[in-house]
Amino acid sequence: MAWIRLTAQVRNTEAEALSDALMHEGALSVTIEQDLSLGQPEVAVFGEPGESPGLWPQCVLDALLPLSTPVEPLMQRASATAGLQEVPAYHSDFLADQDWVGLTQRQFNPIAVTPGLWIVPSWHVPPDPKALNIRLDPGQAFGTGSHPTTQLCLHWLATHPLAGLHLLDYGCGSGILAIAASLLGARHVVGVDIDPAAVETARANARHNGAQATFQLPQTSLPTATFDVVVANILAAPLVLLAPLLASCLKPGGRIVLSGILERQAEEVIAAYAPACTLGRNAQSEGWVCLSGTKG
Repeated sequence: MAWIRLTAQVRNTEAEALSDALMHEGALSVTIEQDLSLGQPEVAVFGEPGESPGLWPQCVLDALLPLSTPVEPLMQRASATAGLQEVPAYHSDFLADQDWVGLTQRQFNPIAVTPGLWIVPSWHVPPDPKALNIRLDPGQAFGTGSHPTTQLCLHWLATHPLAGLHLLDYGCGSGILAIAASLLGARHVVGVDIDPAAVETARANARHNGAQATFQLPQTSLPTATFDVVVANILAAPLVLLAPLLASCLKPGGRIVLSGILERQAEEVIAAYAPACTLGRNAQSEGWVCLSGTKG
């Protein structure tokens, strides 16, 4: 099967309206990306849920259309619906059917967290058979090891002694942090996520890796002062809201590791945990910060 790929260059003030109009006209998908045709450096934009991250001054809309779509009339209608004064510059071409599974798999390669810890998709041979290789494929839950926030947490786990400890992974997603903790020697590991699909995915991933970890929804109560280590790789806003709960789960002197935090948000998160925990910046990568500290 083939499709038409439509690419349009628009200003940031027009991008979302035109995207919605194209979907209304039958586009199968529309993505908004930075327009790099003028030689501008690539810039990442971030935002919390419910918060608009803003867009680049010049954007590119990449739409996928059914093969039978008359492109010119569609662009005229969509531009009018979006309130544009004129049809923006665009071009279209044919996109032939491809081995999408193979293309997706080629995007995910083994990741070296430390020299002795790798994240390896199931279709790859481990680059270092002697290392600790966590086998993990992209799926329904966040956490393949490729995102900077996940890598920051994994690096902390791999470089701190965990043998015999009780560890809580709050917002476990795929279970990657809980699995790593178990394989690195933690004695009792619990993962919590609000998404039932993530909980099931984490359980399957743990079984596949021979990791001993329990995964549950947050409705199941967590005993207070139980864990030696609490790890949470979520986002700044929920981390602030969860501060009393996560601090209550830690034993006195226990260690806490928080990520999913933009550099500009670090002080707000530190302040939220200050009544119970002393936090500092442990590491940062690509605009993201990992905080760590201890419970007083």
